Amino acid sequence: MNDNALQQPVIQDHSAFLAGDHDFQADIQILAGSDLVGTILETVMLATNMRFAAVARVTADRWVACRTVDEVNFGLAEGDEIEIQSTFCQSVRETSNKVLFNDTATDDVYGNHPIAAKFGIVSYASIPIYRSDGSFFGTLCAIDTEPRNIKHPRAVAMLEMFADIIGRSLETEEQLEAEKRLAEQERELARIQEEFVAVLGHDLRNPVAALDAGFRQLDREPLTEGARKILPFMRSSLHRMNDLIENIMMHAKARLGGGIRISATPDAPLTQVITQIVEEIRAASPQNEILLDLAFDQPVSCDAPRVAQAISNLLSNAVRYATPGTPIEVRGLMRECGIEISVANQGEAVPDELQENLFHPFQRGVHANGEGLGLGLYIASSIAVAHSGRIDVTCEDGTTTFAFKMPALSVAA
Repeated sequence: MNDNALQQPVIQDHSAFLAGDHDFQADIQILAGSDLVGTILETVMLATNMRFAAVARVTADRWVACRTVDEVNFGLAEGDEIEIQSTFCQSVRETSNKVLFNDTATDDVYGNHPIAAKFGIVSYASIPIYRSDGSFFGTLCAIDTEPRNIKHPRAVAMLEMFADIIGRSLETEEQLEAEKRLAEQERELARIQEEFVAVLGHDLRNPVAALDAGFRQLDREPLTEGARKILPFMRSSLHRMNDLIENIMMHAKARLGGGIRISATPDAPLTQVITQIVEEIRAASPQNEILLDLAFDQPVSCDAPRVAQAISNLLSNAVRYATPGTPIEVRGLMRECGIEISVANQGEAVPDELQENLFHPFQRGVHANGEGLGLGLYIASSIAVAHSGRIDVTCEDGTTTFAFKMPALSVAA
């Protein structure tokens, strides 16, 4: 193979475009899929009586058809390429001047031109297309094998206008394509992040469980007075850590699996699991007085562990924002409309502007002091919704109450 052969431009065709590996794949796809460009080419043919119209990508050494309407049967489709030396578009690119002739037999400049003779071209128009930044893109072409009055001022004005519209639309289409690719990349990145968070949360469970077991063992051992004072703070920190992990895991599972899923059981041990949650938080936060009053006088069908997690999040939130020295009340009862479990604490009211987004993920109170991820109330609300319920919040007379409400499903359900 000699040096001249190596310098020959690559000639590709429609099959390369269909295979998705054309050198100008992106340019061709934008124009081939544009309804606007299709309409323009049809209009050009209708207004000029030309039977072939195309938009071509033109570089210093390539001429590639990006969109064609062919009633002459030249055989050129999207991705088909012809040698640049065999086109008038090379001159258009180099001079920035359009090429127009009505009839090669009579035209003073292009009469009996070898390129026209080679392809049987009789009438021809090639208009430069520029992007909005002024860079050259290619040409708008119209061709026929019979004489046409393509040099008429109205026809020329129309072709120039359409070339300008195509040039401007390129930027819009390219921006949309870039935004689409960016959105896809962001979705993929979000998926990877959520998988990472899920794995991280899962892997953190074992050391947290080990710490909890160690603290329980320490509680049964003889300790100094100083150690007895420190141990509750350590257990409180461990409880917050466990809450964070559970909320992260729940959020990741909900995102990856299309929402929080529950598994309701008849006659669920709701009183037992809520009591256990309250006892755990009492142990972790001995400085807070937590009052518990549960009155479920009939069997309850629900996913008890999930409801307990929701109440745990509400109670942890109440502990965080309650006025020191004031009691926190957890009440559960049956109403005609269903089950209601409320968590109330005294303290500063939730601002009205915050209440609108209170149950959205990663929303935190104005006095959060850096604690938490802002997932607790979101997870609690999602669990309520999964039970066909909701969480209401009220702030009255210095008391903030979060009420977990869900319908009383029949035990048979």
